[in-house]
Amino acid sequence: MSEVREKASKAQAVVTQLNRLSTEQKNNALLVMADALIAQLDSIIAANADDLERGRQQGTPESMLDRLALNKERIAGIAEGLRQIVELQDPVGEVLETFTRPNGLHVEKLRVPIGLIGIIYEARPNVTVDAAGLCLKTGNAVLLRGGSSALSSNRKIVEVLHQALATTDMPADALQLVEDADRSSVDEMLKLNGLLDVIIPRGGASLIRNVVANATVPVIETGAGICHTYVDESADPVMAAEIAINAKAQRPSVCNSMETLLLHAVYAEEHLPTLAEQLREANVQLKGCDTVRRLVPSALPVTEEDYATEYNDYILNIRVVQNLDEAMEHIARYGTKHSECIVTKDTSNAERFLHDVDAAAVYHNASTRFTDGFEFGYGAEIGISTQKLHARGPMGLPALTSTKYRITGNGQIRQ
Repeated sequence: MSEVREKASKAQAVVTQLNRLSTEQKNNALLVMADALIAQLDSIIAANADDLERGRQQGTPESMLDRLALNKERIAGIAEGLRQIVELQDPVGEVLETFTRPNGLHVEKLRVPIGLIGIIYEARPNVTVDAAGLCLKTGNAVLLRGGSSALSSNRKIVEVLHQALATTDMPADALQLVEDADRSSVDEMLKLNGLLDVIIPRGGASLIRNVVANATVPVIETGAGICHTYVDESADPVMAAEIAINAKAQRPSVCNSMETLLLHAVYAEEHLPTLAEQLREANVQLKGCDTVRRLVPSALPVTEEDYATEYNDYILNIRVVQNLDEAMEHIARYGTKHSECIVTKDTSNAERFLHDVDAAAVYHNASTRFTDGFEFGYGAEIGISTQKLHARGPMGLPALTSTKYRITGNGQIRQ
């Protein structure tokens, strides 16, 4: 039996046991896991250092190494995410609907765990803990397959979490990590019908396309993040600059960072040179349309391909548009339905943007960097879904449940 099937089978074997755990038992397991991460902080950082060194030797860009890097503060934040999940209401068992039929049948619709969730992700080892915490809180087993670049970090994290779970009522087999770094392990996961109940991909566009195109197991699609900020004519220049710089430069390697800045023509004429200098001071390389290059001669020319690229780096496209309609047309053409922002004082334009732009998260006068389960108060997130069925946006606990109808009768038979 392959490693993938063996570990999926181990996880599936404890699903019923998981379903019997109380909220108190699940919360206790998460708290023990959080404490273990802090207690084993040095060993996790040491394992992460191996991944970082291997990445540098392979020429991995610094922005991508930042996605991979763990330190004391980040591990403390990951542990805090588990503690926040503990504080959240357990959705399992919540009665969503109840009614009695004319024949006396009493019907309840309630939330139940999905079962065994497979998660395929790339270079962010924090996902290992986030996914484990959210899945286990909702009574789901989880099969993780992280990227090869984070294998040492993920292996150590799961080892620590397994040791912690062994002291709780939570079966350690509910958390499994596929260590086979060959792409064939991903291909095998995609076809584990009968073992996996759903697969959630987290990563770049190529990973997500592969999963969506080839999986026979149901998929919840977390899309790539080509995010935009549109600065309207009436925008406050100080606010606009702060939002744009934060959206691009605060952490450019993540999916909710901005890739293209759209500027109203009137705003650009007055404020773009200053804004461009501020962006350059934040180490951002600029690409722009002809109007942008007239106002900022140092900007490189932008191409159609650039507008359709998720850089995950200190690179920003800037385009000047004539009005809100042109900005929304650009977003509709190049956006990935992830996170979009308008900066404006015009409430009618803001309302149009928020209503008409088709994205999982739409913002007025705030950075797209807030599209995150932690920032939304979910403790952590499984991913940011850009599809429209089952879940959309940052996926917290309720997104990891399904529903069941429970019917009680007193001998009714159908005529």
